[in-house]
Amino acid sequence: MWADPAVTRFIGGRVFNREEVWARLLRYAGHWQWMGYGFWAIEEKESGRFVGELGFAEFERELTPRLRAPESGWVLLPEFQRRGYALEALHAALAWGDERFPETVCLIDPENFHSIRLAGKCGFQEMARATYKNQPTVILARERQTP
Repeated sequence: MWADPAVTRFIGGRVFNREEVWARLLRYAGHWQWMGYGFWAIEEKESGRFVGELGFAEFERELTPRLRAPESGWVLLPEFQRRGYALEALHAALAWGDERFPETVCLIDPENFHSIRLAGKCGFQEMARATYKNQPTVILARERQTP
């Protein structure tokens, strides 16, 4: 699914093997069961095609500073990037999250300019720079938005 280097570059740099995909699937299901939140699949309305995924998680990352809010994340297939899908889906997810969380955070590779820009459009602001799994990362935070 995420075999394209344009996708995997910012989410680990390689394609997951069967075992890793299974563990990821179980982790996603477990989030909904134990935390009451998790990730959703994004589908194209017209065709029903899989576009990507996004949602909230608590990964308990070995990271300083420690993340103290649910982490928002997203990834789209290359053919759906820069077409507005991520912005629309993230707005919907964050509206859902605003009813549940006082704050959310996200980690983005500092070279992933498109995701950093998207996060900014949705109200995330840089709060720190850190190293995660020997790679630089930007930690962004977003406070609950009220209508």
